[in-house]
Amino acid sequence: MTMHDTSYAAVMARKNAIMKQSLGIDYDDYIQSPIAFDYERMMAETSYTMDDIRRIQRETKVGDTPLFELRNLTAAVRRISEPGKGATILLKDEAANASGSFKARRAAISAYQALIKGYRGMIAATSGNYGAAVASQAAQRGLKSIIVQEVFDSRGVGQPEIVEKGRKCEAYGAEVIKLSVGPELFYMLLRTLEETGFFNASLYTPFGIRGVESLGYEIAEQVRARYGKDPDAVVITHAGGGNLTGTARGLLQAGCTESRIVACSVDLSGLHMASDRDFNRKAFTTGHTGFGVPFATWPDRVDVPRNAARSLRYMDEYQLVSQGEVFYITELLTKIEGIERGPAGNTSLTAAVTLARQMDEDQIVVVQETEYTGAGKHHNSQLAFARANGIEVRRGNPVDNVPGKAIVIPEHLAQVQGRVQDLDKLRRSYLKNAAERLPIAEWTDSDFEFLAADIKKDGEWVRNQGVA
Repeated sequence: MTMHDTSYAAVMARKNAIMKQSLGIDYDDYIQSPIAFDYERMMAETSYTMDDIRRIQRETKVGDTPLFELRNLTAAVRRISEPGKGATILLKDEAANASGSFKARRAAISAYQALIKGYRGMIAATSGNYGAAVASQAAQRGLKSIIVQEVFDSRGVGQPEIVEKGRKCEAYGAEVIKLSVGPELFYMLLRTLEETGFFNASLYTPFGIRGVESLGYEIAEQVRARYGKDPDAVVITHAGGGNLTGTARGLLQAGCTESRIVACSVDLSGLHMASDRDFNRKAFTTGHTGFGVPFATWPDRVDVPRNAARSLRYMDEYQLVSQGEVFYITELLTKIEGIERGPAGNTSLTAAVTLARQMDEDQIVVVQETEYTGAGKHHNSQLAFARANGIEVRRGNPVDNVPGKAIVIPEHLAQVQGRVQDLDKLRRSYLKNAAERLPIAEWTDSDFEFLAADIKKDGEWVRNQGVA
């Protein structure tokens, strides 16, 4: 058996070779420069059609989830809206998937790919719902699974939502490698991939993103069948970008070219995601700006050479909401619609309330996913943990939320308003990050073309920015 140098620097230096071995993808076939690559060819060469994806997912209890009209919430929104305003709010209930979230769609295709390529197991680095999805899909395909998870701060205290997700992974039979917060996560992923020879079920491969395309496609089918039109807006919780990218691509494949793609993240500005101190001072472990902004402004900060999740390619608007607003909507959904779902999945529902108030009554806004709740994921557990960590929790005006210090829960629905991010500012940040990888003077016409597509602008706009 060949012995490898397992130092951090040596393992990271072998990253591309490890990825090739664990995925069967040679990213060098697609990379054109330090910033550009042939994105569409990479996605197409997964070789799966939409029919293939849906067939594979149905084999393991994924997809064809219900689309609910939230009649009571829509009525409540119309009561606080101007006359003629208050779009119908629809909710795609992804908690109905095996493992309880939309992440099962990503894991289903990765598990199938691992199986047909002869891998004995699959590995993912995640502290979220994706770990449970990988474990669930691996179990159904007769594969082993290992989840590498950041769980603890330096005191050995685990965030309750992450602890709950680790428990769920173990329930499906996964081995869970539990780490403290820090830079070790991707290092441990690479080491474990190399030592086991398992499949890399990364969140950011073409297989994972293609799996989410069925979600967007189903939304188009269901809305058309019931209402005879396309959705006017689809709101998508945004973190690493795969949820938005896959859903938007599925909508486009179904011909929904005019549906507005709205991203939404919980505003955790001021908290650092890799900070030991801040690790347990945030009540949301995903769907927040600590992931959403960095991944939008530079997607290729991941465990694969090029990220298949490219959110700015598809995003038309980016809404931010506060922790208190999401907790309020989570409770309201339970009380007036009779379904209890996890707060992270209700991030986009919170933004949908704001959007619906601005839209006409005959329009449709779709919230494209929910997630299961229970134990540490429950909003009451999150709020109790926040109080235990010195966070003030009170009722009042949510504009007074201070991430890491105060969670202010609205007193009435009209206070749920959110706010819009400046997309062009994010695009300029993306270009600045690109310039750090390759000096602007060395950008070719192909680089400009790629960058324009990657931020949903034309080449002239890119060339006219101060950074370019």
